[in-house]
Amino acid sequence: MPRFEPFVGLRYDTTKVPLEKVVAPPYDVMDEEERQRYADRHDRNIVRVDVPLESEGPGRYQEAAAALARWRSEGTIVDDPQPSFTLYRMAFTDEAGRRRETVGVIGGLEVVAGGATGAENGAGVLPHERTTPKASTDRLDLTRATQANLSPIWGLSLATGLTELLLAPGEPLGSVVDEDGVVHRVERVDDPGRLAAIGAAVSGQPVLIADGHHRYGVSQTYQAERRADAGGAAGPYDLTLAYVGELVADQLSVEPIHRLLDGLPADRSWPDVLAPWFDTEPGGPATAALAASLVERDAVALVEPGGTATLLHPRADAFAGERDLDSVRLERAVEGIPHVLRYQHGVGNVLAALERGEAQAAILIRPVSVQEIERTAHEGLLMPPKSTFFTPKLRTGLVLRSMAG
Repeated sequence: MPRFEPFVGLRYDTTKVPLEKVVAPPYDVMDEEERQRYADRHDRNIVRVDVPLESEGPGRYQEAAAALARWRSEGTIVDDPQPSFTLYRMAFTDEAGRRRETVGVIGGLEVVAGGATGAENGAGVLPHERTTPKASTDRLDLTRATQANLSPIWGLSLATGLTELLLAPGEPLGSVVDEDGVVHRVERVDDPGRLAAIGAAVSGQPVLIADGHHRYGVSQTYQAERRADAGGAAGPYDLTLAYVGELVADQLSVEPIHRLLDGLPADRSWPDVLAPWFDTEPGGPATAALAASLVERDAVALVEPGGTATLLHPRADAFAGERDLDSVRLERAVEGIPHVLRYQHGVGNVLAALERGEAQAAILIRPVSVQEIERTAHEGLLMPPKSTFFTPKLRTGLVLRSMAG
C-alpha cells in the first residue's frame, strides 16, 4: 500500500496577501483568458507560477521558478514550522440543489513504479480510467524548474472511516469562496497522534486516482530522473502532493463529461449510426434539466444542431455483457465508424459548441455512480477516458510542497 505522509507545507502569509486574491482553479480547467484574469487579481497570484504561457517564451519555466523563489525569500510564501497534513473542506450546492459539505486531507502520496497505470506493481495507487495521450512536457518542465508540487492529485481512499478521522477541526488557515459559491476552507493538523492515525488509515488501503493521472505520471518521470542523478537514493521526489478523500457517496460529487461527435461521412447520419443500439424517444429541447433527468429516464440524449434532443434508451440485447457505463456503450456503438470524438463538460458548453459548428452532434451522458467507481477500484477495471468529472475543483495555492534539496 502507498505511503501517505505529512510534509512541511509552503503557504501564503495571509497577513501580507489576501488569500482570495492569490489562489486559482487547477491549471487544466483554465483557458488563457481566464488565466490572465487571475494573474490580474494580484501580482503574487499562483497562476504566475503554475501556468506559464507559451507566449512568455522558452524561459517561462525558469521565470516561474524564479518568481516562486522570490516570493519565498520576501516572505509572501512561508514554510510551515513542522510537517503537517492539511484538512481541506468544501461547502457547496450540488446540481440537485442539495447543500453539501465534504472533507479530505492533503499530504505526500508515495510515487510508485506502475502506480496509476494499471501495472501489477502499482503498490496500491490505482487508475480508474484510461487516459488520453498528452505529448506536451509542460508539467514536467515546470516541475524540473520549480522543484515543487504546485497542485494536488485527487485521490479516493478505500479506507473505511477516513472521513471520521478528518471531521475534528484543525488549526484554521483561511477560506476562500470561488465564482460558483463554493467555500474552500483549509486547516492544519500537526498533532503527532492525529498525524499517525490519518497516515496509517490512508497508507493501509489502495488509493484510486480520481483526477490527476497525468500529474502522477509526471511525478513518476521526475522521480526516476532525480533518483538517477542521486545514484538511486531516496528523496522528497518519492512523494507527490495529493488530496485524498474517502470513497463514499456523501464525500463525492460526480458530474458527467459529455461527448461531441464529428467527422462522420456526409452520406451517413448520427441517428442512423446509433439506431441499432438504442431505442429512441423525442426529448424536446436540450437543457440542463433534461440532462439531470437522464438517470431517471434510463437514457442518454443525442443533441443535434439547433438544440433538439432525442432520448436514446440502451437496448439490453445490444449491450449484453457490457459494463453499466454510458461511456462504454458509446465506445461500442461507434466502434469502426469514422468519427472524431471530443469531450465537453456542461450542457451550456455543449450547446455552444454545436452552435459554433464545432461538432455534428453531441451525446449527453449520465454521471457515473459511486457504486460503479467502487467496483472499478475493487475489481481493477478501467473506465474509458473522461468518464467522470469530480466537483468542486480544488483551488491551487492553498498549500504547495517543495522537493528541493
